[in-house]
Amino acid sequence: MTALDLNALREHVRSAGYPRGTPDQVALWREDMEESRANLAIEGMDLDAEDEALFAMLLEEGLSPAAMVDVIRSLYRPGQAG
Repeated sequence: MTALDLNALREHVRSAGYPRGTPDQVALWREDMEESRANLAIEGMDLDAEDEALFAMLLEEGLSPAAMVDVIRSLYRPGQAG
C-alpha cells in the first residue's frame, strides 16, 4: 500500500457524514484498541507508524470501530465502503 495522505483522508471522513461517538464511547474504543495493539505485539504483528497514525486520526474524528472498517475498506476498494 502506498503512503496515506492523512489530511485528505481526514477531510473525506469529515465530509462523508459517518456517525460520531460520544467522548465516553471514544474513550472506551481507545482502550479497546490499546488492548488489541498489545495483543498484536504479543503475536509479533505490531502496527507500523502509518497504521498508528491512521487509527489515531480516526479516533480523533470520533469514528466507531465499525465506521473505521468502512473507511479502511474504502482505501482498498474505493466506492465499496458502507
